[in-house]
Amino acid sequence: MTLGAWANSFVYSPMPEIPVSSLDPRVQKQIENSQIALQRGNLDYVLDVTTQVLKTAPGCLPVRRLQRVAQLRQLGSKNKLFAKAFGSVTQAGFLFGGGKKDPSKGLETAEKMLASDPTSVPALKLLAEAALALDMPETVVFAWEAIHELVPADREALLNYGEACLIAKRPKDALRAADELLKLKPQDGDALSLMRKAAIAQTTEKGNWDEKGSFRDKLKDETQATMLEQAAKIVTSDEMTQKLIDEALVRLKAQPDNLNHFRSIVDGYKKLGKLEDALVYVRQARALPSGAADTTLAKQESELQTSILEKRIKDLEVQVAQSPGNTELGAALAKAKLDFAATQLAEAKAYAERYPNDYAARYTLANLYFESGDHQNAIANYQQAQKNPKVRIQALAGMGKALKARKMFDLAVAQFQTAKSELPLMDDLKKDVIYQLAECYEGMGKKTEAIAEYKIIYSEDIGFRDVADKINAFYSAA
Repeated sequence: MTLGAWANSFVYSPMPEIPVSSLDPRVQKQIENSQIALQRGNLDYVLDVTTQVLKTAPGCLPVRRLQRVAQLRQLGSKNKLFAKAFGSVTQAGFLFGGGKKDPSKGLETAEKMLASDPTSVPALKLLAEAALALDMPETVVFAWEAIHELVPADREALLNYGEACLIAKRPKDALRAADELLKLKPQDGDALSLMRKAAIAQTTEKGNWDEKGSFRDKLKDETQATMLEQAAKIVTSDEMTQKLIDEALVRLKAQPDNLNHFRSIVDGYKKLGKLEDALVYVRQARALPSGAADTTLAKQESELQTSILEKRIKDLEVQVAQSPGNTELGAALAKAKLDFAATQLAEAKAYAERYPNDYAARYTLANLYFESGDHQNAIANYQQAQKNPKVRIQALAGMGKALKARKMFDLAVAQFQTAKSELPLMDDLKKDVIYQLAECYEGMGKKTEAIAEYKIIYSEDIGFRDVADKINAFYSAA
């Protein structure tokens, strides 16, 4: 039976849906603490609070959403065998019908089932039926949306989700559901009907904005809807993130050697975008005996340093673009880029010293040396990097470029020839290797050998760099 048929068969016992802001202030505080507890993994507390709140305010959808997140996370640590026994929307028709006589009892039954198994499709279906009878349209949408997430290929679930969106006066979501149904079956009559109804509802909704005296009411409804959505979000706001940081700072004073408190503070500052503050506490943590050998902290410090420098460069680039004639800004940008390159080089060098057999890291270090103009050290690290099969050819090409930069053309030719022979496809890398090889021949005064290499590229890609010009000049001279 479709949702539309259900809706016509029920005698409604209204139970209004309410935002968190309408609850008792003490209850609001409990919900706020539950959101914090969820971030900390204290799922039992979240489930206890949300269960109690829903007993007295079953129409508070943000609390129900919070409860479901906690239930699903808790399920991840339990045996899912029982949950998988309920796998299809069509398997549990025997459970339904009782909610029509007493929808409040049906709601209670659904909640108990979901507490045992939040992936139970029959339980969610019962929740939708009871919520519809209690005139809780957003909760109906919530239930069918959860079913659709569990069984995305189930047509009935998607159709009922779309009809629930219509009842909840969400025509845009109903249209999306209809569109998804039509992708599964282009001539689906129910889907076409849903699309027509949703389109009409959307047009009517837009027209209501123009009705006399309705603007403020509409604006008020939009504001309330936004508040409801904000309350439903599990991701902490900036204010809550700051609160978590403050709490961690208090705990850190009591336990100054606890690295977990440092991590909480650092993570909080990163979420707020306060990278410099996060870096301060990472360095404090690394100064502790327990933090000195912590590789995750070392990596975090490196990432923060890089992010701070990248942000500084981007900010300066914007300022330079706005004031192109400002020499001070230009100098500051140049220095920031040098600092960034120096930091990357220092970090790569330190890593290679700690892990000398990581030859891929040697390749990264060699590239940084090459970019800095230190070709001697670049050559040494390219040699080591060739031991890693994944970067061997790139390392050969890199070493050839470094030797070429030092005008050691004969040695560079050997590297490029090896790389050329090991590259099976004429891709951009092979074209570059051949081009570099040709330039080495030119540097050695071997024009015949050089033009032979340029011709190889020309026959494959006439538009590669200035190969066409070189070939044309050669034949013109001839």
